[in-house]
Amino acid sequence: MSKRKADININIETDENQIPEKIKWSAKDGGIEDAEAKAAMLSIWDHEAQETLRIDLWTKDMPVDQMQMFFHQTLVSMANTFKKATDDEKMSATFHDFCDYFAEKLDLKKE
Repeated sequence: MSKRKADININIETDENQIPEKIKWSAKDGGIEDAEAKAAMLSIWDHEAQETLRIDLWTKDMPVDQMQMFFHQTLVSMANTFKKATDDEKMSATFHDFCDYFAEKLDLKKE
């Protein structure tokens, strides 16, 4: 069985104050090339330091309502990944309860 290598690239254009103006990303294996994004969050686990390294970016024209939806969807995704990675039903359910609370408080729930 041969090993595969896949690249995901993120390109950031900033203004003179280093504030992101454009975010573009590519994942050729996924058929994505220079797709525009308004925000990105990336977490990397450093097993030696036992800490998470983070890159959080958003463009200066990212609307607040979209940022709220982005955070909510990211939290839901994290809750799902937590369940899949740990098989911890109880904490996963608690995490999902928080996601529902978050959406309710920001009035993100669709009737």
